[in-house]
This record gives sequence, C-alpha cells and structure tokens, in this order.
Amino acid sequence: MMKKVSFGLALVAVAAALWLIIPRLARANHPQALPVITPVAVARVVRTDLAQAVEFDAEFRPYQEIDLHAKVAGFVKEMLVDIGDRVQTSQLLATLEVPELQDDIQRAAAAYNAAHLTYTRLVNADKAQPNLIAQQDLDDARAKDQVTKADLDKLNAMLAYTQITAPFAGVITKRQADPGALIPGGTANSQTMPLLRLSENDRLRLTFPVSVSYVARIKIGQPVQIHIQATGQNLSGTVARFTRKVDTATRTMDVEVDVPNPDLSLVPGMYASVTVEMARRDKTLAVPLAVVSRKETATVYVVTPQNEIQERTVTLGLETPTLIEVVTGLNEGELVMIGSRTQVQPGQKVDPKGN
Repeated sequence: MMKKVSFGLALVAVAAALWLIIPRLARANHPQALPVITPVAVARVVRTDLAQAVEFDAEFRPYQEIDLHAKVAGFVKEMLVDIGDRVQTSQLLATLEVPELQDDIQRAAAAYNAAHLTYTRLVNADKAQPNLIAQQDLDDARAKDQVTKADLDKLNAMLAYTQITAPFAGVITKRQADPGALIPGGTANSQTMPLLRLSENDRLRLTFPVSVSYVARIKIGQPVQIHIQATGQNLSGTVARFTRKVDTATRTMDVEVDVPNPDLSLVPGMYASVTVEMARRDKTLAVPLAVVSRKETATVYVVTPQNEIQERTVTLGLETPTLIEVVTGLNEGELVMIGSRTQVQPGQKVDPKGN
C-alpha cells in the first residue's frame, strides 16, 4: 500500500516539473518579437524671416489724359500733330479759323481807339482849364473807354482760343478732326466732339483693386513687385496713393503705383500682376505647414530626444505658402514630425528621418 502512494506522489512531482519546464522550452524555441520602430519624416524648428505677400491683377493707365476741345466755333485751319506724336507743354497742336471774328476785332479796336482818344482829350482839357469840362462828361467818357477796352479784350481772348495748345507734355492718342472741318464751340454742347486726345504716358498709373480683407494693411510707400505679362518685365515700386474708400459694389479699394515710362515701352491698357508684402516677421520661429494639425486647436507632433512622439499645442502666427510662424509651444532646434499621423501616436518610439 505504501508503495502505491509513493508511486502516485512521484507521478505528481514529474507532472509539475513538466508543467514548469515545457513553457520555458517553448519560449526558448520561439523568442518574443521586438517592437517595431516606425520611421517618420521630421523637420527642425528654425528661426527665419517670413513675409506674407498677396498678388493682385492690375492695369496701366495714363498718368493724365484729357480730350482737347475748341472753345470757339470755327473751321480747322491747321492740324499740326497726329496720333503717336510726342508733344511738349504749350506746344501748338491745331489752329482754327473764325472769319467773322477778325471783323469783330477790327470794329472793336476802332471803337476803343475812338473812345480812348475822346477820353484822353477831355482829361487833357480839364487839366489845362479846370472846371471847363463837366464832371458827368468826364465820367461818361471814362466809362465808354473802359467798356470798349473790355469788348476788345474779350474778342482777343476768343482769338487766342483758336490756338489749341498742349496743357502738359504727352502723346497724342486720338485725332478726330482734319483741316476744313467745322468745329462747334466746346461750351455750346456737352456732346461736342473733341479735336484731339492727349495722354501723359512717360509716367503711368498702375491701378489694382484690393479686397476689403487687406484694405487696412495698405500704406503709402509700401513696396510692391510688378510683373508685366506682355513683356516679361519685372519691376519694383511703391504704393503712391489709394482711394481710402471701399467700393460697395465690388468690396474693393483702388490702389495706384506710379511707374516711370520714359521710352514709352509700356502702353496704357497693358495688364500686370502686383505682389504686395502685407506683413513681415524677422528671425521668428517657423515650421513647415505640413507639420501642423488644426482640427480643434493647433498641435504638432514633437520627436523628443528619446525619439518618442509627444503631442504639443502651439500658437500660430504669420503664414506663407510653405512656412508658418510658431509664436508659442516650440523651441528652436526641436524636431517635429511631417506628414500623416495615422500610423503613430503619442508616446510611441519612432525613427526620425531627414533632420
């Protein structure tokens, strides 16, 4: 009986030993797999200069442009310029002929001469013999002298209007009358056809509309970059003026840049693109746009010195097409993960690449 009990105990002891040994043998034959370390692309937080620029469509216009009308009615006697001609200030452009005006001037001159002569004689006689001439006669003679002089001056002024001159230097861009044409006076009808159009083209206005969201950032003297599609030219300039009023129909404000054009290579009506620097930050912390997630709050995945992912909330500032300013939340030199976050999570070990 004792032998049977001892044999049973021995079997139990063997089974227990096997229960402890077999798992160890299994683990020895099949070692546990090491955790996978995910490679991630990273960028370093750096200090750099950031500038936010906005591009607008623009059009060149003459700096000044006027239609030249005849103030008096008459026939075109001479047309001294044609389209494309460059003219100087006060240059004679055209002359009119008003035949009856010459006759009126001759009659007015004769009347003035007679009145002036009469008045002069009366004054001399009064000086020679005081109280010889009645004061009323002297007053009437003086008045007639002044009236006839005014009539003559008026006719001579009208004669001057027959000379069409350039009020400023520019280019003749339109000619609408030829010698012999009858031209009505410019004051007779608001629809009177002009003789010529004069444009100041050696200096142009580059005009572009700025949307209301950027109006507050426009300043006189603000630098701009200009690209002219037709010629491929790139120019620099500054904001010269703006309307200081938003058009309620378009919700835009017109802004102008003065562009020198001494060789007239630029033509009014040409289009250009204007890039305006709206804001600038010098030596500020910045990261690529691709590192920032902006779901509820702006966050980035920082790769710690232990190569672990750490999610961090950041405050953002100026944004450019490729970079964004980080106001708070990051330090210079730290590594931030670029790209999708679907395969990593905070606390996970990673292998940073590209730093």
